[in-house]
This record gives sequence, C-alpha cells and structure tokens, in this order.
Amino acid sequence: MTTITFATLKYANTLKAAGVSAAQAEAEAVALSEVLEMNLKELVTKEDLLITKNELKRDIDDVRRDMKEMEQRLTIKLGAMMGVSIGIVAVLVKLL
Repeated sequence: MTTITFATLKYANTLKAAGVSAAQAEAEAVALSEVLEMNLKELVTKEDLLITKNELKRDIDDVRRDMKEMEQRLTIKLGAMMGVSIGIVAVLVKLL
C-alpha cells in the first residue's frame, strides 16, 4: 500500500486565492482528501508487484520441480513395465 500526502490547507488556500469562498474552499479540500484516501487506499506499489513477482517465481519453480520428479517416477515405472512386457513376450515366444 502506498501513502500519498494531500495538503488540504495548501489546496484550500489555492482555491481561496482564485476567488473561491473560504467555506467552499475548505469543504472542497476535505471532500477531495476523503475521495483520494478512499480511492488510493489499495493502490499497488512497485514493491508490492516485486514481492508478488518473486512469490510467483517461487511457485513456478516448485511446480517445475514437482513435474520433474513426477517425470522421473513415470520413467522408472514405464521402464519397469517395458521390462516385464518384454519378459512376458520372451516367455510366450519360447512356449510357441
């Protein structure tokens, strides 16, 4: 979350200098400050994005590692199945 400072007094004084009544200038400054506070409360910063990016990279690395382990296990199982299949075929050939 980011913090943005809004100078309500400076804003109100700028409006007053432009001919806006003091009451209206101060009311506008307060209203604008509230709107900015509400709308910018959940603003994402570059730091937030960098943290999320790093978390995603770690998650992707975890998935890649899991897939590699699964591939290795499947290769071993398929190799064993092939060996058994070849053995069965060899036995069948001898019997015929």
